[in-house]
Amino acid sequence: MSESERKDTPEQAEFRAYCRDWLRDNHPGESPVRLPQSPIEIMTEPQLHWLQAWQKAAYDAGLVGCDYPEAVGGGGRKDCQRVANEEMLAARTPFLPNVIGLGMAAPTLFYHAQEPLKERLLPRLLSGEDIWCQGFSEPGAGSDLASVQTFAERRGDRWVINGHKVWTSLAHFAEWMILLLRTDKSHKYDGLSYFVVPIRSALGKGVTVRPLIKITGETGFNEVIFEDLEVDDSYRLDELGKGWQVAMTTLLHERGGGELVTPRSGGLTSKTSFSPTARNLRTLAQETPRGNGTAADDPLLRDRIVRQFIREEALQQNQRRSRVPALQDHPMRLQLQYKLLISELAQDTARLGVEVAGPASTLYLADEHAPTGGQWPLAYMNSYGMTIAAGTSEIQRNILGERVLGLAKSK
Repeated sequence: MSESERKDTPEQAEFRAYCRDWLRDNHPGESPVRLPQSPIEIMTEPQLHWLQAWQKAAYDAGLVGCDYPEAVGGGGRKDCQRVANEEMLAARTPFLPNVIGLGMAAPTLFYHAQEPLKERLLPRLLSGEDIWCQGFSEPGAGSDLASVQTFAERRGDRWVINGHKVWTSLAHFAEWMILLLRTDKSHKYDGLSYFVVPIRSALGKGVTVRPLIKITGETGFNEVIFEDLEVDDSYRLDELGKGWQVAMTTLLHERGGGELVTPRSGGLTSKTSFSPTARNLRTLAQETPRGNGTAADDPLLRDRIVRQFIREEALQQNQRRSRVPALQDHPMRLQLQYKLLISELAQDTARLGVEVAGPASTLYLADEHAPTGGQWPLAYMNSYGMTIAAGTSEIQRNILGERVLGLAKSK
């Protein structure tokens, strides 16, 4: 019995057994199409539709949205999403495609939207039927998020939106966007408001989505341009001018520090799916010729791979500690450091994978001779997006320094 199982409440223990049985009988198996390494790189409709079917099945079975109230499409359970996540990851399932909806839009809607809007939007968000994207960054406002200039002008009970958002993952498939914009140009923070906007139905009628092709050749990123898009005031979350406070709810959950646990699955490793983990790194070393043996015979390399295993284990144990207040020296330290540590761990593991593959790491996805199908250089190039998204590593260190260590604010 695992440590998690020993600490389960009776409700969690019963739910864990249910999840395990359901996953055993309903694992979707191998994808018929090549999958990207993460949801934000989904490019084609066949990829999206297969992953949406998986999320819908998991939602219908009660494994997604477990801790949300039944009135808004959830399972009405208490602290059971963590259990479902652990079992989905242990079963090595595909990832859930609606990552922005589940991790950012859902908790923001739950805490800040009016009840009719929650009841309307959350069920289809949790099921994956409606894909969501995030409208935060702009060409002139990245890390300095409070400088966004996309503007909404009020006209009666409606708002007219004009502006330009960038690095908008999944916008090419999204029905809805969470949108931070400006409703008052005279105040930097108090002039911000927060909306949810139906963008798919407005394509060509006030909304333009343009793909941004990354160095990897993938097109998960986009820019979104608003030109006189009209939305109803009922799509505004919280009070006018409270956009910055609402955005903090979004970012706290995006960084892993929110009260609601984000539904998470993954771990499927096959010819169509891959993640840069220490386990996969070890396999690469064992399969890579080096001298009269393999790369795994090098004791210095083995030591570096073991260090990655240790870092992964430490991250998992810190996640366990974060659920026990008595084991924390600060109520938010472990939660706030999670995003920084996991993104840099993935980057370091991918970098080491490229190093292990050596000259063969220059071979890419379409080359039949590429180690692991060319996934390691793809993972390394993609890793830089993760150390930038949700606030760069430099921003995360500033947050930890100021909010946890109590250091003076940087200038």
